[in-house]
Amino acid sequence: MPSTTSARGAPSQIKFAELTSGVGALALGVGIGALFANVLHSMAVPITLTGLALHSVGMWDKHRLEAQAVAAAPPWARPAYWICWMMLAALIVAIAWR
Repeated sequence: MPSTTSARGAPSQIKFAELTSGVGALALGVGIGALFANVLHSMAVPITLTGLALHSVGMWDKHRLEAQAVAAAPPWARPAYWICWMMLAALIVAIAWR
């Protein structure tokens, strides 16, 4: 991960966090799709957990960097952030239940 010289998140760090979150969301989506596909069924849980981990790290990092930024986030950003965490927790429970 690129280093920064200031206390606030540099644009490149925020972009890296967005990329990490996006790649994680992609892997998460592929994993969820694989849960319902007979061909990739044996890889469904590892793909989903990889996506969940990448998306979580990227989402957390982006949220942390944006909190250090001067500009205020839109009012929907905070609820969306926590709703996403709740959905990820529900997914973990569903995988464990399975």
